[in-house]
Amino acid sequence: MYPTINDLFSEAVKAHRDRVVLRLPIPKERKRGRGTQLILNEISYGRLEEMVGRFASALAELGVKKGDKVALISKPRAAWATAFFAILRCGAVVVPLDPELQPGEIERILGEAEVQGAVASGGKVPDLCAIRERSLPNLVLVSMDRAEQEGVHFLDALLVGRQPLTAVAADPQDLAVLMYTSGTTANAKGAMLTHANIASNALTAVKVVDLSPRDTFLSIVPWHHIYGLTMTLISPIVAGGTSTYGPVDRNLSEVMLKARPTILLGVPKLYHVLYGKIRESIEKSLLKRTIDRLSPTLMGKLVTRKILGRQFRFFTSGGAPLSPEVAAGFRRMGIGMMEGYGLTETSPLLTLCEAFAEQPGMTAIAGVELRIDRPDENGVGEVVAHGPNVMAGYYKNPKATEAVLDKDGWFRTGDLGRLEPGGRLVLSGRAKNVIVLDTGKNVYPEEIEWELLNIPALEEIMVYEGERQGAPAVSAFIYPNWTVLKKQGISDPDQALDVIWEAIKERSENLAVFKRIKYKESISLVDQPFEKSVKLDIKRYVYQKKA
Repeated sequence: MYPTINDLFSEAVKAHRDRVVLRLPIPKERKRGRGTQLILNEISYGRLEEMVGRFASALAELGVKKGDKVALISKPRAAWATAFFAILRCGAVVVPLDPELQPGEIERILGEAEVQGAVASGGKVPDLCAIRERSLPNLVLVSMDRAEQEGVHFLDALLVGRQPLTAVAADPQDLAVLMYTSGTTANAKGAMLTHANIASNALTAVKVVDLSPRDTFLSIVPWHHIYGLTMTLISPIVAGGTSTYGPVDRNLSEVMLKARPTILLGVPKLYHVLYGKIRESIEKSLLKRTIDRLSPTLMGKLVTRKILGRQFRFFTSGGAPLSPEVAAGFRRMGIGMMEGYGLTETSPLLTLCEAFAEQPGMTAIAGVELRIDRPDENGVGEVVAHGPNVMAGYYKNPKATEAVLDKDGWFRTGDLGRLEPGGRLVLSGRAKNVIVLDTGKNVYPEEIEWELLNIPALEEIMVYEGERQGAPAVSAFIYPNWTVLKKQGISDPDQALDVIWEAIKERSENLAVFKRIKYKESISLVDQPFEKSVKLDIKRYVYQKKA
């Protein structure tokens, strides 16, 4: 039997009350009007627990009770963590939402989820007030910032003078989080995650990754995403470590140095950009090129010490597929890269690879079973998973639940892969994305994207099934890297397409012939970066409609 998230939090506070649990970057005015500087605001385990208890008391007074659903809409901040654990302490269910969702999307989810309350950053409060007036008249609203709107409570004011609420009794099988999927293929669905689902995944991650109170974590992944919630907020707390959230902005490099992390938790996009910048810096210097050639691990030490510090252990990547070339490049330099695979519906972690994995693929974490359904002649089929981390189902959507979850709790991931001897899972891509050629060959867009993303003139790519002379054809939408192209004196889209096409033909020599983009006409340039989910996955369905 697994504990509740409330139990995990309470145990961590008892063991580490005086240690720092969270550090969040905030700008601070310099003396004598010399601009601003970035500081890390620190919160101890004990202080967070005190705020959680008081806010839980306030929520209970406002009518939040066991089983109620309360939305949480904000970027990571102290108030987010406070509200998350306070909602659970009331016995209620957290509905984390991306603050960048449009008002219509938020209104649809709040209505579908039957939300009774919402805790949000000040910028979202006007939208929520409008939603309350239109469709949810009884919605309890709490702002993380001072608010002047009628009927909106201010979180900080609610903490004053209150006695902490004793946690409402919860069962590990109680619903803890209603997490809406990122919606890269269609409208998001609400995955029902129990206390046991998330607690089991967090406890296993701490053991598998060997986390301890000595670890300091730096994460760029927001907590309204299940990877961010379980792996970058809850797991570090279970380990007794200190976690810093660093948004991806111009201050990220400074946050990296100030946080002095032992582990950086990110998404592939971050590592692809970081690796590209490291390689670019090396190529510009004869000394660096020499060091990199003669002693790549020394080069790696110099890089990590400069941007992260001597204490750094390794990177972790999740949320989307990582380029094998980037992972191998970091490992060649002695920089460990742990890649995980999972889904919202699995809380999220299913598999993980070693920091210096020599074999392709990942191994299922403890408690998780995998199988491959309907494998083809190459052993590739749909990945199906079973374990204590698998969701209870989709909220108010039995048809969608039955499509992915059988009576024995096996979950159909919708991902394609094969199991190597020894049980390592090698992923091929999403089943819905597969291109089936008229020869019967299956082409996995992600494999092509991984290969072609190494082209400097190419910023982003989405490979899809197009058509040529009535037959399926490997095609692509591409957003060029105009910074690179303009350095070459190219600003015209037609010239850019010519340069990119020549680079694609050269790079495609690493791909099987049937996987290649064979015609220049199968490439279309897009004017703007692709629309993405919170995981930074391209929302393919948006562009497939345009194909």
